[in-house]
Amino acid sequence: MLETVIKRDRDLGTPARESANTITLTIDGQEICVPEGTSLMRAAAEAGINIPKLCATDSLEPFGSCRLCLVQIEGRRGYPASCTTPAENGMVVVTETPKLHELRRGVMELYISDHPLDCLTCPANGDCELQDMAGVVGLRNVRYGYDGANHLDAKVDDSNPYFSYDASKCIVCNRCVRACEETQGTFALTISGKGFESRVSPGQDQPFLDSECVSCGACVQACPTSTLQEKTVIMMGQAEHSVITTCAYCGVGCGFKAEMKGQEVVRMVPWKDGQANRGHSCVKGRFAWGYATHKERVLKPMIRKHITDSWKEVSWDEAINYAASEFRRIQSQYGRDAVGGITSSRCTNEETWLVQKLVRAAFGTNNVDTCARVCHSPTGYGLKQTLGESAGTQTFDSVMHTD
Repeated sequence: MLETVIKRDRDLGTPARESANTITLTIDGQEICVPEGTSLMRAAAEAGINIPKLCATDSLEPFGSCRLCLVQIEGRRGYPASCTTPAENGMVVVTETPKLHELRRGVMELYISDHPLDCLTCPANGDCELQDMAGVVGLRNVRYGYDGANHLDAKVDDSNPYFSYDASKCIVCNRCVRACEETQGTFALTISGKGFESRVSPGQDQPFLDSECVSCGACVQACPTSTLQEKTVIMMGQAEHSVITTCAYCGVGCGFKAEMKGQEVVRMVPWKDGQANRGHSCVKGRFAWGYATHKERVLKPMIRKHITDSWKEVSWDEAINYAASEFRRIQSQYGRDAVGGITSSRCTNEETWLVQKLVRAAFGTNNVDTCARVCHSPTGYGLKQTLGESAGTQTFDSVMHTD
């Protein structure tokens, strides 16, 4: 496992595009070549130029609502959003001018005018994109007070067991709604109301617990503020280091960043570079990791000769030798076919292969099976009837190239 200090993954703003055609443009005096269809924001980011943003993230399609990523394009009127503007041949783009700086600071001032100024006590302090962008645009004061209408007294929805929803901190960037739609495909979130009354809502103004939410955590990971926040972070504070690891719940092999304080897990964050999950996960891997530090977790091998005996901690060598001797004793007493092996559906294909090899080569029997054959028999049947093959034969990415 790779251990690192806590560092937010670099976000390139919009998804990568694939194309046989290449576009050449100039951004801040730098000539850049990108695939056709690439946004100006992505093109700039790939060249090391970071354009301020709030509603944009490279795990979701561009939306263009926050208006922080405005740029100036030679020969064009106005200041288009770089996240929704595709690069074109010969474009000359400028990302920083006094006018752009003024516009961005004005937009940020409007966001902060309806946002709690409790950064020091906020659970997202130090891990908040809104806080970061306020610093980037140089916001130093807010001319608009809280005397008029605002959302500062909005109630917190704590109904979900894993995360809270604090509507007073929502900037209505739509990232959570889009993540629920594009990443998870549950469509549990929507924007209710219009104009100033617009707010993220799980269904028809019902609490998260009663909605269609499946607690995958995609909305929490997409949120740029503390609106959607893991309850463990609220209780424990920000982690100080992370460990890249693999989820132990099933055999898919999703990559995670276990964010930790010492040996205590603060939260599990799906790893963007995980080849099986690409920054997403199910509710189990994302939130049900309490077993990692549970007081009853078995940390050392133990043996007992009879069910009435107490467990005794032993070394791995002693445990393996004892298990081997018992297999020999049982086969000697009841015959070779008296033993066998079965693997859990949580095991990887490689682990299952090793077990069958052990059973066939060492035990000398063909008594081997896997739980996945039983619990996933409907899956296998459906695949066989539909595709002619009862198991997946392609990579995840191949789905993107189908008709």
